[in-house]
Amino acid sequence: MIAGAVCHPERSEGSNKPLITVVTVVYNGEQFLEETILSVINQTYDNVEYIIIDGGSTDGTLDIIKKYDHAIDYWVSEKDKGIYDAMNKGIDLATGEWINFMNGGDRFHAPTTLKDIFLEKKYEEIVLFGDVLADYGDFKKVFKAKTNLGNLWKGMCFSHQSTFLNTRYHKSNKYNISFKLAADFDVIYNAYVKGCLFKYVGTIISTIEVGGVSYVQREKVLNEYSKVSASHKYSIRALYFYISRIQLRLKSMVKKIIGKKATQLIIKGSS
Repeated sequence: MIAGAVCHPERSEGSNKPLITVVTVVYNGEQFLEETILSVINQTYDNVEYIIIDGGSTDGTLDIIKKYDHAIDYWVSEKDKGIYDAMNKGIDLATGEWINFMNGGDRFHAPTTLKDIFLEKKYEEIVLFGDVLADYGDFKKVFKAKTNLGNLWKGMCFSHQSTFLNTRYHKSNKYNISFKLAADFDVIYNAYVKGCLFKYVGTIISTIEVGGVSYVQREKVLNEYSKVSASHKYSIRALYFYISRIQLRLKSMVKKIIGKKATQLIIKGSS
């Protein structure tokens, strides 16, 4: 295990500036980690605890972390049991009132994001959530959070990166590492079922790169969503997810057919 820690005596202490813990989980992320780090340490809000959990990277990730060691409260590099195990380590270390996971490749939407949400504001809720800007490479698109939480059983209504959880609650309700893709949904949905208060903060919180595991393996995500949701209430929910998986497969088939035909037309046109 390799670890490092620094202190931040310049932190502001006061009820008008609650301490916010930001955790970054990363593994072999030298291509995108620096942008994530900069989006955190350049926040204009000056009461932030920053923790990085590295899964034992073998590329240049540690060099980047050490470059910004002066601005990181604690970091560790060691093997883990997957992303949610690593995130649980971050929860154990967190001392802030609120916790956010801004993992490698993701970033806060603006330098003023934390200031806009937390400066001189007091929340009684357990979950704060906002919008997300999805970066597809060729274009970007804002996805507004769905505020009708009655439909939360169908899946995440907002991006995990655009979420803040009460840290005390999160320490008692950590990620179930038996899930590989939907442990974040499990925590959020269980909070809703328990009657925890949610609040939509009405702003873009994060920018994410589209193409991660959850995006690519959508059918596996739906399988895990179904395990979380259908176990709580109605068997008809399992039917909903079954139909959703069928629709996903049909869409995939159509895309392949269209793509194959398009390729044939290009070849034919060039001959």
